[in-house]
Amino acid sequence: MPLYYLVYVSSATQLMEETDLAELLGQARENNARDNITGMLLYKDGGFMQAIEGEEEVVLRLHDKILKDSRHKNIINLIEGALEERQFSQWSMAFTNVNSLNQVERDGFSPFLNESFNVDYFGENPHHALKLLLSFKRTYNRR
Repeated sequence: MPLYYLVYVSSATQLMEETDLAELLGQARENNARDNITGMLLYKDGGFMQAIEGEEEVVLRLHDKILKDSRHKNIINLIEGALEERQFSQWSMAFTNVNSLNQVERDGFSPFLNESFNVDYFGENPHHALKLLLSFKRTYNRR
């Protein structure tokens, strides 16, 4: 079965506390490990940006589940398609709460961090979302 990836942005239905994010992340990691899905999730100011990758059918089924999740609204797919090899193969779900980064750390990533995770900017520049996620990937690899 071919590999597939999907990058989307969404808004949280309410601002999430660290405990809410930890619970969401724990569930995602457990489910993704079971379903052989890998990816990365970023959270910033009530917005999510996520890349998920795996077998096409499994990724699309997860996406349908996300669409029905009451913690999300305004879910917009930015970019998706066939994938030759996984970009986030090391993680069932890597995660960064961008709000917890100090300014020096933010400056080290990408000018895209100045944008909200919504369709206004990333909808017109969908590849910038993937570049931002890959920027966080490089930082994870240096840890």
